[in-house]
Amino acid sequence: MTRIVVWHNATVTRERREMLNRHRGVIVWFTGLSGAGKSTIAHTVEERLHRAGCRTFVFDGDNVRHGLCSDLGFSAPDRRENIRRIGEMSKLFVEAGIIALTAFISPFRADRERVRALVAPGDFLEVYCHCSLEICEQRDAKGLYEKARRGEISDFTGISSPYEEPLAPDLVLNTGASTVDACVDDVFALLQQRKVIGDRTR
Repeated sequence: MTRIVVWHNATVTRERREMLNRHRGVIVWFTGLSGAGKSTIAHTVEERLHRAGCRTFVFDGDNVRHGLCSDLGFSAPDRRENIRRIGEMSKLFVEAGIIALTAFISPFRADRERVRALVAPGDFLEVYCHCSLEICEQRDAKGLYEKARRGEISDFTGISSPYEEPLAPDLVLNTGASTVDACVDDVFALLQQRKVIGDRTR
């Protein structure tokens, strides 16, 4: 089959968008077990960035499965496709000069590394929300661990499906012991260190 898809180069570049936004576009990828605090921290970071005038968007695991990935389950192949789609979408947001915050268990290292490979070095910041399985189960606001223990949910990460911890994350948050505010401060320190944002966001 003859390929008829041709890339069109835009006149409004990423660099121009970032100049307008006054910050870099980047993917901040929160990973960790269910209940580790990924969504809470991602949305709190976004709130602070938004108040500082930054352009942001949070890709939340549950929300994405209501639309973009509503046709996918939780088998290993479906999880892989879920992360692939989010990676491609996040890449577009980086090109738009937006800080894309993603909150996904994303249990497999290879899947996370494939997303990292989609963008330039420094455009993917992996933030590991480290929290013990015991504490995550104690939180269990959605009752998912209880259902997984009863066998009502298959392929549940941490119970019947593995979680592969990051080997060299850009940031580790001890979400089992630290407060949300302390974790958000650490994320902001990382964003400033990597020159994504400036002092105006403090």
